[in-house]
Amino acid sequence: MNPLFEYTADEAAYLREGYDAAQAQLSPYATRHEDAIFEHEDRDTDPVRPAFVRDVDRILNNAFYNRCMDKTQVFPFYKKDDLTRRSFHLQLVSQTARKIATALRLNVALTEAIALGHDMGHTPFGHGGEYILNDLYREHASRCFNHNVHSVRLLRTVAGRNLSLQTLNGMLCHCGEKAFLEYHPAPCDSFDQLDAMMNRCMLEPGASQDLKPSTLEGCVVRICDILAYMGKDRQDALSVGVLDDESYYIRDNILGETNWEFIQNASANIIKNSIERNYLGMDQEVFDAIIAIKDQNNAEIYQTDAAHKTLDTYIAPMMARLYDQFLADLEAGDESSYIFRHHLNAWMLKNNAAYRNEDPNAIVVDYIASMTDEYFIDLFNKLYPEDAVSTDVLYVPHFK
Repeated sequence: MNPLFEYTADEAAYLREGYDAAQAQLSPYATRHEDAIFEHEDRDTDPVRPAFVRDVDRILNNAFYNRCMDKTQVFPFYKKDDLTRRSFHLQLVSQTARKIATALRLNVALTEAIALGHDMGHTPFGHGGEYILNDLYREHASRCFNHNVHSVRLLRTVAGRNLSLQTLNGMLCHCGEKAFLEYHPAPCDSFDQLDAMMNRCMLEPGASQDLKPSTLEGCVVRICDILAYMGKDRQDALSVGVLDDESYYIRDNILGETNWEFIQNASANIIKNSIERNYLGMDQEVFDAIIAIKDQNNAEIYQTDAAHKTLDTYIAPMMARLYDQFLADLEAGDESSYIFRHHLNAWMLKNNAAYRNEDPNAIVVDYIASMTDEYFIDLFNKLYPEDAVSTDVLYVPHFK
């Protein structure tokens, strides 16, 4: 070791003392670093990088995380700099979850790892793109595509990150489409159990929504996923004109009228109801208020033409054509294809020899899901110039 980067015995003792003190302050219901379960042996003993801190580092330091900055959420086809990208949603969930975890004396590093990784498996074009890819995967391989399952697959199988079972379980069980009055952890003690849960989600439509995280930290991220998107989606809807000023403000909801009020008030109530308990809870009135906002968003935002019309008209047939093309390229072993050049032979995957033996349909799904919105459109237009789709047709411009 270079002495510039190696701690002396006194320095290491000082760091260890600080680590032990922090651990001693944790709730009895928190997850300890020493309880982390890894699929492959992990010998890192750096006192400033305990188990779940290493998970955070391994999630952030890979190329697939970078792509989240160019994946949109609800409104893919608006050229507006103010709209939420996937990377910001990850950060907002992380920040909200860390505040709650800190207040409840849970493991903040585990909370952060789950939050930062939970949506990395999202497709281009948000949930709309996910539904299209799900239809294609079921048609070709009789398997469901779920972004939560794919987040685990992306980091574990594709990128080859050695993440803890607790972090991967939290990512798998994060889905915020379904809310609960109370969040009770459900045990997951082995990677075999994790695999069984993933397989069930791939075979049974809707199974993802009923999964329960194995840790309180995972439960915090699950509820914070809802808190992070329900108000921010309303801000985006206001920005593109789907909501007007009058419909944006929810004046009869006890959580408040705006995004920051939703997060602040719901977080405070969850903390109040969860101190020194082995589950997360909230008051019935708060739960009812969250459901009311979610229902209103579904009717006024997610089901509007602005959210899905372009997807149905253009993106669905484009994705189907790319899927068939890349499946044929894989089966032919065509190394000139972009699925080889930009995916299998890319620098971040070329040393992952085992990945090449995956099912061809799974590899095609991995490649399409990893694309950003812009890359998807550029790739289609590059491969099929005679059928190229102009961005002037797809996007509402900054200036009309």
